[in-house]
Amino acid sequence: MSVIKKIDSYILKRFFTLFVMTFLIVIFILLMQFLWKHFADLVGKGIGWDVLAEFFMYAIMTLVPLALPLALLLASLMTFGNLGENFELTAMKSAGISLFRIIRPLMITVGLIVVAAFFFSNNVLPKSQKNMYTLLFSIRHKSPELDVPVGEFYSGINGVNLYVRAKEKGLLKDLMIYDFSNGFDNAAVLLADSGKIQPTGDKKYLLLTLYNGESFENLRQQKLAGTRNIPYRRETFSLKEILYDFDSEFNRYDESLLQDQHISKNISELSHSIDSIKQIIEIRSASQVQEMLQYRYFMGYGGSQTSLDVKPDVDLTPYNPDSAFLKLEKDQMTMAVDNAVERSKSMLDHIQYNKLLLGEPQMYMNRHASEWHRKFALSFACLIFFFIGAPLGAIIRKGGFGFPVVISVLMFVVYYIIDLTGYKMAREGIWEAYQGMWLSAAVLFPIGVFLTYKAAVDATLFNPETYVKFFHTIKIKLYRFIRISVEDELGQSK
Repeated sequence: MSVIKKIDSYILKRFFTLFVMTFLIVIFILLMQFLWKHFADLVGKGIGWDVLAEFFMYAIMTLVPLALPLALLLASLMTFGNLGENFELTAMKSAGISLFRIIRPLMITVGLIVVAAFFFSNNVLPKSQKNMYTLLFSIRHKSPELDVPVGEFYSGINGVNLYVRAKEKGLLKDLMIYDFSNGFDNAAVLLADSGKIQPTGDKKYLLLTLYNGESFENLRQQKLAGTRNIPYRRETFSLKEILYDFDSEFNRYDESLLQDQHISKNISELSHSIDSIKQIIEIRSASQVQEMLQYRYFMGYGGSQTSLDVKPDVDLTPYNPDSAFLKLEKDQMTMAVDNAVERSKSMLDHIQYNKLLLGEPQMYMNRHASEWHRKFALSFACLIFFFIGAPLGAIIRKGGFGFPVVISVLMFVVYYIIDLTGYKMAREGIWEAYQGMWLSAAVLFPIGVFLTYKAAVDATLFNPETYVKFFHTIKIKLYRFIRISVEDELGQSK
């Protein structure tokens, strides 16, 4: 009994060490990809390290559900790959220990991880996503840090392009300013020998002080009616001060901005939102159907008739639309065609309006329903990847970071593509939410069952000689079938 306990602790130690290491590596890689995606939003804004650290923390927490399945796959694959490569797995099986008994402690551990992943996705992830995207919106709308370059145009000030030829002792030399703050048609051009730019005390504006220059401004807005000439104003100055809007402070948006979004809700809140929006959709749909029946299909008379009762013995030939149309006069035909075209356009506009009324709440419900299923599907994916990685490692018997990493990345890419496809299908309403969000699990679950069975029976799944022998057997059977068919044809011809 003590030997079994030592084996359990030994396997758990090997697995836990690799799991922590691979999880941190995967988090780092995904974080780099995430930061590269939002690189333009973070650079040049003068954001403090405390804000960046908070943003990184929220980003890491949002990446945990994506990193956890890959880390479990890679850790389980490397653990059993190392055990198989060092013949430790063979020794355990020789001692009469089955594969399921070997992975039993890991199954319990992974089960606890799956439960913890669900509670993390349900309780922690919505808050971290809400805080992260609120912080990201705040960073995006912050004015860039004031740093006027030399020899190129600077457009960090709204509506202004500033060109500086040189800098000397805090002064900007040979300035050229294009001011489009009043619109492109009312642009102003300013030239100055030198100048300086500095924020005001409240950091809400920029004060631009210019020395020894001139300005040119057309006054297109003051153009007199009936004239072709455009008035302008030219000014020469020795000192000129201009105030521009430039809020350099970092202003946080309120977190309630994303309170009603699907990413910031847990299971109970998502269920409540889905039920509420479903009632709105049903009420709008019933109202539209009733309105179409009463005012569109029956010529706008407003009756409550919903069907046309026609006796089977009545001859409808005289009421044929083509025959009735051909009996009209030419001007009546034209009037009838114009009337039909107008009614068709009116009906099309009405249908598009009804589609708009239903499209927005339907999209809202699709996203909430997809998020509801995602919280369960991501946790279940962790379990599937474990039952793919553990038997696959026992079969290939290759440890280290070589072959296991390649297999894990390929498997995860397939999972990610399938999951992303299913999510987009569910979000657009092409599939039901459960179909789209559980598509990846439906594809990978049979693979996990197949690999677990093959590992339990010690199948040589990746042995090239097995496949060579298999195709050689098929080749021999195919030759025998062709030979028998040819002999039968020759016998019949005789």
